[in-house]
Amino acid sequence: MTNAQYQEAVEWLFVQAPNYQIDGQKAYKPGLDNITRLCEFFGNPQDKIKCIHIGGTNGKGSSSNMLASVLQESGYKVGLYNSPHLIDFTERIKVNGKNCDKEFVFNFIQKLKNLPEDIRPSFFEFTTIMAFEYFYQQNVDFAIIEVGLGGRLDSTNIIKPLVAAITNVQLDHQNILGDTIEEIAGEKAGIVKPQIPIISGDENEVVKNIIKNKAEKENAPFIDATLLKTDLKSDLKGNYQEKNIKVVLSLIEELRKLNVPISDQNIERGLLSVHNNTGFIGRWFEFSENPLTICDTGHNQAGLEYVFAQLNSIEKHKHIVLGFVNDKKIDEVMKILPGNSEFYFAKPSIHRGRHPQDYEDLLIDAKIFYKIFDSVQEAYLSAKERCTDEEMIFIGGSNFVVGEFLEKNLEISK
Repeated sequence: MTNAQYQEAVEWLFVQAPNYQIDGQKAYKPGLDNITRLCEFFGNPQDKIKCIHIGGTNGKGSSSNMLASVLQESGYKVGLYNSPHLIDFTERIKVNGKNCDKEFVFNFIQKLKNLPEDIRPSFFEFTTIMAFEYFYQQNVDFAIIEVGLGGRLDSTNIIKPLVAAITNVQLDHQNILGDTIEEIAGEKAGIVKPQIPIISGDENEVVKNIIKNKAEKENAPFIDATLLKTDLKSDLKGNYQEKNIKVVLSLIEELRKLNVPISDQNIERGLLSVHNNTGFIGRWFEFSENPLTICDTGHNQAGLEYVFAQLNSIEKHKHIVLGFVNDKKIDEVMKILPGNSEFYFAKPSIHRGRHPQDYEDLLIDAKIFYKIFDSVQEAYLSAKERCTDEEMIFIGGSNFVVGEFLEKNLEISK
């Protein structure tokens, strides 16, 4: 297999219907029929591995990586399924921090191309069965599975986990999951299963009660992680990680009840070694110190509020590079932009990327100092040129913006 063959195979995967709006049509395929038939075709590998299921609007990526790091410190072989990737597709499927083998990806895609005519999965369904099969072949001790979108109808919901968690529920993907917090919480709570402990990390009583009521119906133990008191820290920066740490500690406690040995020392070391153990980047990631350059993948209203609040707490003039996708409510973002800043708006280089010219009227109304660019890299280089050593740069607004920035610049910085 050459690198060109690998790239061609992955490109084929991407043209399969992704879980988003494409040319005015919903490409998202709700329901578990496709993934059920797909898993049966491959011998149900998801039933042959021990899984931990993590859903929620924000924080599920950080929580799953922190838990993976702790389990790795405890001597376990850990599979980790996250989405989306930032630079390379293989980031989505990892074992002990190492990206999925490209040869496996290439060979598995050849099998996917030859599926029976009556099985027509989406992109995410393809990647989900690929993760299950890889973890089974790698003989992992635990597979941490992050929900892709929602919960009830997400293709990951075919698993029967040891324990599950919902980090929080916020408004996001309303065109698919519902217009209200209550509707979205109901979708997220769809991962609650009979007798399987479910951990809630949301402080909102409405959300908490929806998850708790679903747990009672399923006779599933309900654990409120927000009641936990801890002073443990992680090398994942961002003030919002304090809440995610409570979810992770609650998951660990449930695993301990299942006689999974995890020491306090391994918990502490694991939380402080996430970057090194799992290769996780993009969440309040410090790209450079001089000038201070930070990127964060927070992209919905709640996530951006946390990130912008933390930016406001830094007493530096800021050069902020932002880009958005088509379904983003830009008017809401304009209301919470950090002060003491100048802005560089760019179009992410994906099909769903939105050009800032489309929402320039909102930028004018916001009365901010801004410039518009055709690419994230152009915006970053302009910000870097204007930024002094006493100032800082921030890059965010979308996973795709951060991924594009890191792909162009991470190797250069090493």
